Amino acid sequence: MPATPHMTPIQGPDTWKAANFKEPRTWVEHYTERELKEIEQAVQRFTARFDGFEAITREDVQMPFLQAKLERIRNEIEGGKGFQVLRGLPVARYTIRQCEQLFWALSLLVGEPEAQDKSGSRLHSVYNKGKKLTDDHSARGYETDNELTFHNDGGDAFMLLCIKTAVSGGVSKLVSVNQVFNQILKRAPHLAATLQQPYYFDARGQYPAGHEVQCVPVFNYFEGKLSALYKRDYLDMAQRFDHVPRLTGDQIAALDLLDEICSEPDMQLSFMMEPGDIQIGNNYSIFHSRTKYEDHEKPEDKRRLLRTWLTLPNGRALPAAFADTREFCHSYRARHAAATA
Repeated sequence: MPATPHMTPIQGPDTWKAANFKEPRTWVEHYTERELKEIEQAVQRFTARFDGFEAITREDVQMPFLQAKLERIRNEIEGGKGFQVLRGLPVARYTIRQCEQLFWALSLLVGEPEAQDKSGSRLHSVYNKGKKLTDDHSARGYETDNELTFHNDGGDAFMLLCIKTAVSGGVSKLVSVNQVFNQILKRAPHLAATLQQPYYFDARGQYPAGHEVQCVPVFNYFEGKLSALYKRDYLDMAQRFDHVPRLTGDQIAALDLLDEICSEPDMQLSFMMEPGDIQIGNNYSIFHSRTKYEDHEKPEDKRRLLRTWLTLPNGRALPAAFADTREFCHSYRARHAAATA
């Protein structure tokens, strides 16, 4: 933890409220005909050459028009508003295998996919596996149909491709970390300082070294940028371990205020992902959530997304507090290795 907490408001393009994005054209992009042609040709190449997706390398991805678009979007993810939605990928015409190959290839154009679990899986299929967080201590939110409260994922950025939607629900919501921090600072400055002190998170059995918990502040100000790590469920569930200190009154009040501010409608950009939508978000400057959903009965019709966690070539400097977190350790090490090369 820094010796002195950061106690001044954060400015910049990633400090926003929902009213900043009244027009979808400011945050939703569509594909051009040339880009769609590149996509179709790429799917045909991948289907003919590869059985799965992980053998596909950056050199195999020959989509120059789409590459230019994704490089521009990457600069929007780190350096701009912190998120973007791409709409119109024709997923209905492709098999799951083809969708995985294409999504993997597009992920490679944005950054380097990182491990999302203890086994090292770098692409997750997000759907309801019927798990319950309270019954299975290795279960994770994306494996349920629960509401996912505001949180962030791993790597510099998360990337999601919607394959199929639910019968109802599953609305995506985004908030600006900077704006949340500014509101806490305005309403209860001492709680803004509290959130820059270490908290214990349940590692859900996914920590590579086998640790049960990880200890890191929610808000981390480093080299001019505020970066966050937040999962309220995992913070609360860490309390099941006897060796974890009990949350103090101030710590609980700080988390409650953070949740309250995130829930305010003027803070949230809300939208329903459509089949073929790709959502990309900065994991340090954006919290995202998903409402509870009602799923289809047939397995083949169930709500399904694909997800990657990415290290970005233009990623920000990261605080040492992230070095041993399961979410950010890979991006931290990549940045450190590049700096010392």
